[in-house]
This record gives sequence, C-alpha cells and structure tokens, in this order.
Amino acid sequence: MGKASKATKKFASSGQLKKVIQARHKHQQIRKRTQGKRGAGRAKPEVADVEAEENEGEEPVPKSKKGMSVDDLLGGGFMDGSDDDQEEDEDQDMDEAGSDEEGEEDFDDDASFASVDDLDADGESHLLELSKLAEKDPEFYKYLQENDQDLLNFSPDNLDAMDSDEDEDEAGGEGEDEEMDDERSPVLTNAQLRKWQKALLEQRSLRALRKLLIAFRSAAHLNEDDQVLAWTIDSSSVYNKLVTTTLRYTPVVLEYHIPYKTLANGKIKPPTQTQKFKTLQKLVLSYFHNVIHILSHLTDKELLLLAVTESAKLIPYIVSSRKSVKLYLKKCLELWSSSEDNIRIAAFLAIRRLASVTDESIMDHVLKGTYLTLIRTSKSTSVHTLPSINLMKNSASEVFCIDHSTSYQHAFGYIRQLAIHLRNSMKVKTKEAYKQVYNWQYVHCIDFWSIVLARACDTRSQGENGGKESDLKPLIYPLVQVCLGAIKLISTSRSYPFHLHIIRSLLHLTKHSETFIPISPYLVPILTSTLTPSSRPKPSTLRPLDLEVQIRAPQQYVKTRVYSEGIIEETTYLLAEWLSGPAVQGSISFPEIVVPIVVLLRKSLKGARSGSGAGAGSGKDQSLVKVLLERIEESARWVEQRRKAVSFAPGKLGDVEEWERTLRLKVEDSPLGKYVKVQRKTREKRRKLVEKAREGKDEILEE
Repeated sequence: MGKASKATKKFASSGQLKKVIQARHKHQQIRKRTQGKRGAGRAKPEVADVEAEENEGEEPVPKSKKGMSVDDLLGGGFMDGSDDDQEEDEDQDMDEAGSDEEGEEDFDDDASFASVDDLDADGESHLLELSKLAEKDPEFYKYLQENDQDLLNFSPDNLDAMDSDEDEDEAGGEGEDEEMDDERSPVLTNAQLRKWQKALLEQRSLRALRKLLIAFRSAAHLNEDDQVLAWTIDSSSVYNKLVTTTLRYTPVVLEYHIPYKTLANGKIKPPTQTQKFKTLQKLVLSYFHNVIHILSHLTDKELLLLAVTESAKLIPYIVSSRKSVKLYLKKCLELWSSSEDNIRIAAFLAIRRLASVTDESIMDHVLKGTYLTLIRTSKSTSVHTLPSINLMKNSASEVFCIDHSTSYQHAFGYIRQLAIHLRNSMKVKTKEAYKQVYNWQYVHCIDFWSIVLARACDTRSQGENGGKESDLKPLIYPLVQVCLGAIKLISTSRSYPFHLHIIRSLLHLTKHSETFIPISPYLVPILTSTLTPSSRPKPSTLRPLDLEVQIRAPQQYVKTRVYSEGIIEETTYLLAEWLSGPAVQGSISFPEIVVPIVVLLRKSLKGARSGSGAGAGSGKDQSLVKVLLERIEESARWVEQRRKAVSFAPGKLGDVEEWERTLRLKVEDSPLGKYVKVQRKTREKRRKLVEKAREGKDEILEE
C-alpha cells in the first residue's frame, strides 16, 4: 500500500472517513452473504450493482496526488495500522519530520499508532523468544523461573481479554444503531482513567499510554466542530483528571522505555535512534502537538503551569522535528512575555531546556527568538510593565550565557545593529533620525547587552573557571563606544533621563567586569549645568518625575525646581557609585583620577553660592554635592595612605596589578564606599514605600 498523501489525510480529518469505512464494511458483509447464496462467479456483477446503488448520492471519493485512491485506503490499513507497509510509512514520515520546514509536510494528528501495541504486546513473537530462551541462555531462563514466573506464563489471549471491555466501549454500539449520524463516541469515566493509571504505574504499559494519549487528544480538541474525537468528555472533573494524568505520566513512561542522557556540561543528548524509538516518536510528536494546541486554550492557571512544566520534559524526544521545536518555542516565548510571573518562569525554564540540547541550530533559534521577543515587549515602558521587562532581561541573559561562543555571533550582530542606528542618527540629524536612538527599545537593548556581558565577564566567575576569559569580552569595547555615542547625540536638559539610563547600564557593566569606563565626563557636566542654570527656575506644583520610566522629560518640567532637584540627586548618586567601584577606587591612581572632578565640582559650588539667587541651585542641591565632594576627598586620602607603603616601581606592572587586586577587596570600607552603602539603603527603602503607596497599602510616605 502506498503512502497516505496530504489530500488523503485532509479527507480523514474532515470527519467523513469513519462513516465511509463503516459503509464499506457493510458492503463487504453483503458481498459475503451474496457469494454464499449464489456462488462466487455470479455474485460479482450483482455485488457491484448493490455497491453502485448504495453509493448513489455519495460524493465522489478524491484521488491521491501520489496515485493512491481512497478506495485503497479503505482497506483499513490507514486506520488499523496492521500492514507492514504502514509501519514503514510511519518511519519514513519520521525521517521527514526531522528535516527542515522547507521540505516538511503538514503533521497529521489523526495518524494511526497501532504499531505501538506491537511494542507492548506482540504475543506470538514473545512466546517464540521465550521458547528459545532456555536453549540460548539457560541461566537467565532459570532466573525468570525463580523471580518472574508471570513472564514465562505469558499468553497473548490474556492481553486480548484485558482490552475486550475497552474495545466494546470504543465500538460505540455499531450493531445497535443503523443510522451512522446518530452514533456517539463513548463517554470517558474516572474508572477508565484509573485503569489506565494503574497500568502505567505498575507496568509502564505502552498500550495504556496510547489509549491515554488518544483520550488526551479528545480533551485538547474539545468543542471543535471539525474534529472526529474518540471519546466524549462531559465532566469538568474528568477533563482535569485526564489532562493532569496525561501530562504527569507520559514523561515517566517515555523515560522508562526510551531514556535520554544529560552530559556533564548540562547539555541534553536525545535518545538513540532505535526501532522502538522510531515507532514511539510518531506517537510522541502527535501528543506534543496536542499539548501545544491545548496551551492556547487553557484558562486554569494551575493546569497551564503544569502543562508548561511537564511539556519541557518531552524536549529530548522531539528535537528531531524542526517544526515541533519552532511551534513549541513560539508558544513558550509568548507565555514568557505576557503571562504571570510563575508561568513566565516556567516558560523560561522550558526555553532554557530547549537551548540545552546538543543541536546548535536549535540554540540559534532560541537566542534569536528570545532577543526579538524582548525587543517587541519593551516597546513601551511604564511603572507597571518595567518589573516584567527587567525579569525578561535577566532571564534572557542567562540563556545567552549558556554557550558564549554561539552567543558571540548573535551579540556581535545585534550590537552592530545598534551602532548602525546611531551612525545614521548622527549623519542625518533630523527629528525622525533621532527617534531611532531615543526610544525605549534602544535603551532596553543597551541595558540587556550590558547585563549579558556583565554576567559573562564577571571577575568572580572567571576566577572560579581558572581565570579563563569569556568569548564575549571583546564586545565590551564596541558596546561602550555605542553607549557613549548615544549620550553625546543630544545634550539638552530634556535628554538627561536618557543619559542616566545609559550610564546605569555602563555602571552595571564596569562593576561586574571591573573594566574602567570613563563615565565622569558625562556626569559632571549634568551637575555643573544644573547647579548654575542660566535662568531662574520656574515655579510649579508638579510632582517629582520618576526618572526610571522616562527617557525624555516632559516640556512642563523643563527649568523647574522639582526637575533640577531630581536630576542632581540621581546624578550625584551615580557619580558616587562609579567612583566607589572596584575599577576606579581600586586603582592605584585614584587620587589623580578624581582631581578634575573635584576642581569642577568646587567651581560649581562656588558659583552657586556667590550667585544672586536667580539661577543658583537650591540649598538642598548644594548640600548633596558638598557631601559627595567631601567623601571623594576622604577616599583619595584613604588610598594615598595605603599607597605610602608601596615598595615597587611604577614599571612593575605585575606588582601593581597584585596591589590593586588586594585594594579592590577593601573598597567597601572606604569613606566613599560607606557613603554609597547608606545611600543605597535609603533609596531602596523609599522605593518600597512608593511601591506600597502605588498599590494603596500606605497613603503617607515617610521621609
């Protein structure tokens, strides 16, 4: 029998195939009775007449594009799966399922899996093997006699008797109802589910698994008019129990029959391509497609969480099908970007498990899909969406740090894309060109790559790996150049929130990688221009601007006291963070680094005090800068005090690096480090109060 074509499969899924098969069986019974009465020679033309009369009014049966008609199909091989050719076709289909989507046919969910029963209970061959076992391996035969007498007393008739009740239920009373339109699928009950559960737990039965997955398909496509379902589910409790049982039991049974390996580096190696795996893989792919389908329709959050968690355990069995991988990845990315936090985390764990497969092409799909989903989600940012975006950035960075060499290619291309947008904006210098850089997507992309490089090039993790540098470390320099170029693109006061966002990303990068990044030339001008403005601040009753969810200050905030106070407070904190970092304060040249900063800040304070008051900063602003200036000078003296005991020359770079490595472990005990620690706690306390006030838990904010 030839292979079932795509047109034949569509005809099978239309719901008419079952009726035509039953009509065909009735015609065969009529032909047998006629042949018994009149003889085989005379019966043929009369049977043909009977078939012609009975088939009047029926639609013509479509012919397959590959030369196989539906009449050939109606012999029962497509539905029963009893022919050897059908098993070969299933293996051939699986080879096609593992190919790329360009040559991959549409996956048919209705295909027969009767060959799975042959794996579970092939009675005659099993008895033949047992009869020869005593001659081939007498020791093992003796062991079976002592420990597993049931296996030696195996009879295929017993298995047939075990499933006789189920076969009667699946028959649905065909002999009782003459009208096919009145036929109804059997109703699934809790007793039937318990019977399958017992077989799965005690025997790891593949026969019970097949029937459970057929019932799960009925649950997945429930209330769909174009589907022919094997079971009717009329109870919500049965539905929930069926879905839960299938999701939990299927990975256990599959791992028992076709186990996979987890390598030492965390990578997952799929099962070997044995004949048993090839036969089961078609069944697994059908079930996996049903899981993907039901993920879009589940409304119960607990069931949805269970479906995402348990479906991730099936990834080693479906990696050979690119279509299944892409569909599952797309659905997980959708849940990762739009669901609640617990479902987001479960979806991310499934994505990370998908990236842990040894196939590099799947890793490429995961990295690309993760980054593009993050960009689309971060298009608009508010106080409500910012926590979820931060969760996505932190989790996506973990995926990019699984394999640094593979991630380098993607990171290089995407950072280059950011540089191209910046170059176009610098060349054209129009409002539309500036929007390519001054938007939330650009800000979050900069921050995301800073997080990735900070995680990959963290000095502590490198120390644990024997000091080996990450493959992503060469990308620090181009990313910093893009960041500094974006800051210099527009230098107006309305753009200060955008500058501070970029500087926060650079601070995170320099803190973890201990790479010196010159940030002070971009922070000090903000302080000096705000302390000594050119005109009197405008009076306003506006509330303080939340700089974390702004990239451009609204027009009504420009030149107002509340805006300048917020900018100075944030800038002084970021400058203190940068100066107290290991890359700056841990340097032997720290006293010389802070000289220009101290000079400019003193000059700005002097101008603010001597001003007439029209354009001078407020007393609060001056006190913030003054306290910071004092801590900087104290920290410079703190480093000088330790530098006095140095006995090596500046040319001894090895000794210099060793001295700096020792100093970096003590930077938190410096005056500037203690100041930043107190400021960090104060800001965290205020952030929690604001969050409570936003949620309505507290109505008054305490200072």
